[in-house]
Amino acid sequence: MTEIRNVEAELSHFRTRVLVAGLLVIVAFGLVAARMVYLQVVRHDDLLAQAESNRTAVLPVVPNRGQILDRKGRVLATNFSAYTLEITPSKVEDLDATIDALAEVVEIHPRDKRRFRKLLDESRSFDSLPIRTRLSDDEVARFAVQRYRFPGVDVRARLIRHYPNGDVASHVVGYIGRINQREKEAIEEWPEEEQANYRGTDYIGKLGAEQQYERELHGVTGFEQVETSAGGRAVRSLANTPATPGNTVVLAIDVQLQKLIEDMFGQRRGALVAIDPRSGEVLAFVSKPTFDPNLFVEGIDVENWKALNESLDKPLLNRALRGTYPPGSTYKPFMALAALETGTRTASNVINDPGFWMFGNHRFRSHGDGGLGPVDMARSIIKSSNVYYYSLANEMGVDAMHDFMAPLGFGQITGIDLRGELRGVLPSQEWKRNTFKRPEQQRWYAGETISLGIGQGYNTFTMLQLAHAMATLANGGNKYTPHLTLATEDVLTRERTLQVDQTPVNLGYKPEHVKTILQAMHGVTTEGTSARVFAGAGYLSGGKTGTAQAVTIGQKDKYDARKLEEHQRDHSLYVAFAPLDQPRVALAVVVENAGFGSAHAAPIARRVFDFLLMDQYPNAQDLAAVQKGEAAAPIGTPLKASEMPWPPEEPAIPAALRAAP
Repeated sequence: MTEIRNVEAELSHFRTRVLVAGLLVIVAFGLVAARMVYLQVVRHDDLLAQAESNRTAVLPVVPNRGQILDRKGRVLATNFSAYTLEITPSKVEDLDATIDALAEVVEIHPRDKRRFRKLLDESRSFDSLPIRTRLSDDEVARFAVQRYRFPGVDVRARLIRHYPNGDVASHVVGYIGRINQREKEAIEEWPEEEQANYRGTDYIGKLGAEQQYERELHGVTGFEQVETSAGGRAVRSLANTPATPGNTVVLAIDVQLQKLIEDMFGQRRGALVAIDPRSGEVLAFVSKPTFDPNLFVEGIDVENWKALNESLDKPLLNRALRGTYPPGSTYKPFMALAALETGTRTASNVINDPGFWMFGNHRFRSHGDGGLGPVDMARSIIKSSNVYYYSLANEMGVDAMHDFMAPLGFGQITGIDLRGELRGVLPSQEWKRNTFKRPEQQRWYAGETISLGIGQGYNTFTMLQLAHAMATLANGGNKYTPHLTLATEDVLTRERTLQVDQTPVNLGYKPEHVKTILQAMHGVTTEGTSARVFAGAGYLSGGKTGTAQAVTIGQKDKYDARKLEEHQRDHSLYVAFAPLDQPRVALAVVVENAGFGSAHAAPIARRVFDFLLMDQYPNAQDLAAVQKGEAAAPIGTPLKASEMPWPPEEPAIPAALRAAP
């Protein structure tokens, strides 16, 4: 059978298919053309920028951190350049195997591994962390040859912070350390401009001036645009915005004086703050024991951290800022001033001191086993009568004492340019109601007022507060905010900027009242408890010794240091100013658990004054005696402070004369 084909129908179907195919091709080419127009014309600028970004990278250039200097320009904190071997954990498959392999190329100590693990716990996996610092040129060369074996490991040139004086003034200068997670989260809350300034920054100030003046010391981050290869490595630099180094911070302290005071403490614990009453400048700010801030720069190892953190001496505690102590008898001059200013007593009022004071059936004891007899205000300070101030406290009452002492800075934040200052306790009835929970604890009892008059009871203050109050009194009631920093110096223009408002607040004391107190304090150095210490001084000064209880001793019990553990013994305190007519320095010092103020604290104060006013420096024999609490007036011929070498020659004291640990 012959099939009859419909040619016309087939041609019609063919033409239809060709037309559809042609339309599809035209639509496809149209879409391609439209996409090309969209990409090449509409998004040209955006895609060009992305392509350029893929070809280039913008890298932050971390600025050199600013220096910290003392008032005479001596360096307290600086930088040096060194090579660091660093690992980015997120780019390493087997971290332990990589570290073991690296140890065959570059020497890696067990402490380096422990420090790396500590940093790893505190950081994110994509951070670059140092496994070895301060590589030698030979070590850098050995690693460079075998770098291909270690993806995620690289050698970087970094500026490393250095504290050339070691543990001297460590609580003042502070230290820097790697930015931890908490600090990163805090930075994310900063304004965008400030966040951008910390891109690429791994270290930040953690304590002291390093922390307080972080923004000044950090500088301004620069940026470098580099051309990169397909593997992401920099090929060449295209553009460069240089970083601006951080500013220089100039402190008011004299580091030579600071070291002398720290040496005089020896192995003892304590604190000393010396202030210029005319300006509030802090001339010395000592906390003993100290620590070496260099340990923290590269990440402190476990052993050193444990030794510092668990030591019974608490070297990380800034005792001048955060140590609170009963002021003891050093409080009496301020109580006497309160009596005059409030009209509670006159300077000529006489109180009989039989050696005790009765309040109800309770006996408050005074000087040793005997009394002082009739005492007026001057004699009460010179001979340190407890009875005089027991009765005065009872007459004034706790709230009147609080209201007078608060403007002097007791129990208040002084506003010094350091973070972490403690307030201490200046008690009042309101304070007690807010502090305790049970109603019977919240009630103020009349007997609690008595011991406040001699600087005991609830009174606890810092040496900064005592020195601040002493400076205000010595300056006639004109109060300056204490400050550790003189100025910041612009690294480019050398222009200095003051950091603290130096406008004083006048507390309105009558000049004759101030003179009465200062003259009585001068009597302490000529016929009172510190007369032996200031014998032969080439200037006139005023002071007040104090002995503050570390633990409560019963009124019927006699204090015997030999029967107490070392940490239970009384603290030795001294407040002072000099010269008498126009004071240039006021200070407060405490030697913990050392006993009487005249034996341990006052000799340190004498030599501070000798240094500042007479350009004198104790000789080795005298320095050793002060360390042991066996000195009064200086022994032998003092040295000339201005001729002492800096940095000091070591050892400063012959081994035979050093105080026993």
